Amino acid sequence: MIPHPYVPAPARYDDMRYRRSGRSGVLLPEISLGLWHNFGDGHAFDVQRAVLRRAFDLGVTHFDLANNYGPPYGSAEENFGRHLRADFRPYRDELFISTKAGYDMWPGPYGEWGSRKYLLASLDRSLSRMGLDYVDVFYSHRPDPDTPIEETMGALDTAVRSGKALYVGISNYSAEETERAAAVLRDLGTPLLIHQPRYSMLDRWVEDGLLDVLERSGAGCIAYSPLAQGLLTGRYLDGEVPADSRMAIGHFLTRDRLTPGLLDTLRGLDKIAQARGQSLAQLALAWILRDRRVTSVLVGASSVEQFEQNAAALAAPPLAPEELADIENLLRAA
Repeated sequence: MIPHPYVPAPARYDDMRYRRSGRSGVLLPEISLGLWHNFGDGHAFDVQRAVLRRAFDLGVTHFDLANNYGPPYGSAEENFGRHLRADFRPYRDELFISTKAGYDMWPGPYGEWGSRKYLLASLDRSLSRMGLDYVDVFYSHRPDPDTPIEETMGALDTAVRSGKALYVGISNYSAEETERAAAVLRDLGTPLLIHQPRYSMLDRWVEDGLLDVLERSGAGCIAYSPLAQGLLTGRYLDGEVPADSRMAIGHFLTRDRLTPGLLDTLRGLDKIAQARGQSLAQLALAWILRDRRVTSVLVGASSVEQFEQNAAALAAPPLAPEELADIENLLRAA
């Protein structure tokens, strides 16, 4: 049986809110879809398709990838390319697609970090896997302590000038590294569009200078890991570790993180969320978006229901000053 062609919802842009990335012309949805964990070969292709379709139907135009997303490495881009060909090719100009290079991707001295050779080779491979002529933004996924920042930023500039990327970004750079990178890119004539840092209620390092640097540089911010690897999803509120959780398998999260003090904080945050008619995860996403310097929040999703629940964080009213104060008191005690 030939499947019916995908036709996106006509009203897909009616309810989603968009924010400008720094001082650029780019508007991103406040909730973006990250393809890190759930789009590799180990996840059902039909579920991937359903999540992507539902996200686009809700006005999510930004899909975020990297060369080594999977597992195995490269499989998220390959699978996304299949979805693009089957469903989204007619809507390419409505999509904002990003990829990154910086972490290990292939063996040998040219398979990771920030050299010109690695970055540009990786971009070519990413475009081939996805079946794209260009990505909307190409990121340096992490700073390279042994490669001059001028070389790394020069490679990003080349990606734009060659027509293989429209914009450039960086990820996991400190405030000081970001300031240097933005200055180099500005001199090259390819301004920094956006920075992708880790940011959540439980990991607030970006507030110690990075957001200020981005504001001065005219760059946006898109937060990844906004739910602190699942700690802010509500799965651990009873103090137990579900067998299928990241903490149970030690995947970026270990059991020693779940201290009595943290549990008290999570339960207090959950009470605030319930009073607002939200889940803890929805509160966590809304809290990040309280700062207008944040352009978008990246969420992953293993099912349509999970994505819909995350996207519903935008339906609640903005956090009131007294709610923000209560949250701050709880976070100080964490």
